[in-house]
Amino acid sequence: MTRIIAGDARGLRLEVPGSGTRPTSDRVRESLFGALESAGAIEGARILDLYAGSGALGLEALSRGGASADLVERSRPAAAVARRNGATVATAVRDARVRVHESAVLTFLCRSTGPWDLVFTDPPYDLDDDAMTADLVALAPLLSPDAVVVIERARRSTAPDTNAAGLEVFREKVYGDTAVWWAQPAAASQSR
Repeated sequence: MTRIIAGDARGLRLEVPGSGTRPTSDRVRESLFGALESAGAIEGARILDLYAGSGALGLEALSRGGASADLVERSRPAAAVARRNGATVATAVRDARVRVHESAVLTFLCRSTGPWDLVFTDPPYDLDDDAMTADLVALAPLLSPDAVVVIERARRSTAPDTNAAGLEVFREKVYGDTAVWWAQPAAASQSR
């Protein structure tokens, strides 16, 4: 079990899929969300959580003031857990809009319209670099102009090729075996 750390759904327990996912640690989530709140990236945001697993990242953002959350998870058992977690959080967050999409990430992105303001992509550590780049290229046209994309991978992984997607990394942090990159549309960096 994991919990929502803060916001309207603070303290609510979330189920975690039995296998096949790698939940983001509480330490990483706490640091990440503190920084996102300081940057004003959560309030009113349309949230997209790719490789959602339990949905903890998207649902945490929703609890802290996000407008809506789309959770994308290919695994049927994990998507079922994300649906239950979304229903649990929706009971505590006023006007919560949570949608769970049981789909491969690239397939979902290729048929979606967006736009999203805050995106979490936390793929399995064994996702190869070409697949990660394809995800980012498909995601880029679905972003709002000031979107923030948070990419989580193993520390030993290659840094994501954000340039291929027209994204620019503006922050990077390592937590033990986990590396996190923050990216934004390249045009947004010139206006900030």
